[in-house]
Amino acid sequence: MNKFLLRALVLASVNIAVLANAQFRTRNRMDKLEDFDEQKFSWGFYLNGNMLDYRIVLNPRYGTYGNQNLVTSKESTSFGAGLIAKWRLNDYLDLRMEPGLQFAQRKLMFDTEYNNQYANGTLTNDPFIPMALTDKDKTREVKSTLVDVPVLLELHGQRWYNSRPYVAAGVNYVVNLQSNSDSTDDNMQQVFRSTTHNFAWSAEMGIQFYFNKFKLTPAIRGTFFMNNEIVADNGTTPPYWAAAISTLQTRAIMFVLKFE
Repeated sequence: MNKFLLRALVLASVNIAVLANAQFRTRNRMDKLEDFDEQKFSWGFYLNGNMLDYRIVLNPRYGTYGNQNLVTSKESTSFGAGLIAKWRLNDYLDLRMEPGLQFAQRKLMFDTEYNNQYANGTLTNDPFIPMALTDKDKTREVKSTLVDVPVLLELHGQRWYNSRPYVAAGVNYVVNLQSNSDSTDDNMQQVFRSTTHNFAWSAEMGIQFYFNKFKLTPAIRGTFFMNNEIVADNGTTPPYWAAAISTLQTRAIMFVLKFE
């Protein structure tokens, strides 16, 4: 379903771009929303398809075995939606806030049974009872509902007929509503924990198309978390899961359709 939605968004943007190109061939090329960008404030909404994955830095002791990485991730496609608030600064700069809701489900695979060699304890880890990891122990389905609040500074070129290119960059405050950060259970009880409050940076580029009644913007955005999202397991939990990861950071590529 998520892949179907992403494909539908891409197909819709291509069709609309073709229609927009057709309007460039008319004689009245500058009669589409001529005064729209002169407004001090304007509003809109957006829909997006996204592809999310993790950037993982492994613990050199518990996360690797020789040249083998013991923890890997599998990316996922999903969707989101949000609102747009624009503040016009001058002819070339706008400040945008685009709060939205993003849904994601990623998979982490732990092939960390090799860590049984440390069962007698190390300088940084107490002794533990070795486990034979089951398939359920080796996989974590990480579901996330993200409240994403990006603030972007947009730099756009001059309007060319009924289109205008732009680039934007900014910072995000992201709240993970399914982080489990306050749970007393951890991976020993099949509960993967991550941070609730996160910060990221984003970069975006796209083209704004002007129609008679609205402005449509297809865009590509990359969002990259800056903080470490991993929450350590409880002290009595063997080093099969969180201990194997030094740094865990979300990274996302989004295809966005904006309507203003």
